[in-house]
Amino acid sequence: MTFVVTENCIRCKYTDCVEVCPVDCFHEGPNFLVINPETCIDCSLCVPECPADAIFADKDVPPDQAHFTALNAELAELWPVITQTSDPMLGADDWVDQGDKLQFLER
Repeated sequence: MTFVVTENCIRCKYTDCVEVCPVDCFHEGPNFLVINPETCIDCSLCVPECPADAIFADKDVPPDQAHFTALNAELAELWPVITQTSDPMLGADDWVDQGDKLQFLER
């Protein structure tokens, strides 16, 4: 099992989850975070820390967001590891619960 960052993180990029990760499995893109499934140790510490409620165990990812499991693995190979918190994106509070954000994902 691994954990997966889903659509609600796009254009928000709160990084509270990064600080608690004991194995540095988060990777940072321009407007989204992902979890490397090869590094994640399934500790679940990140889940309650995410203000956007965007992190799920892979078996609990909502069906309409199942494609984020593969997307996390793909982008973790391309993006750098993030180990410290930073400010959320400008307008994050306005974007946090908006749907249909995949179209805004920047690679």
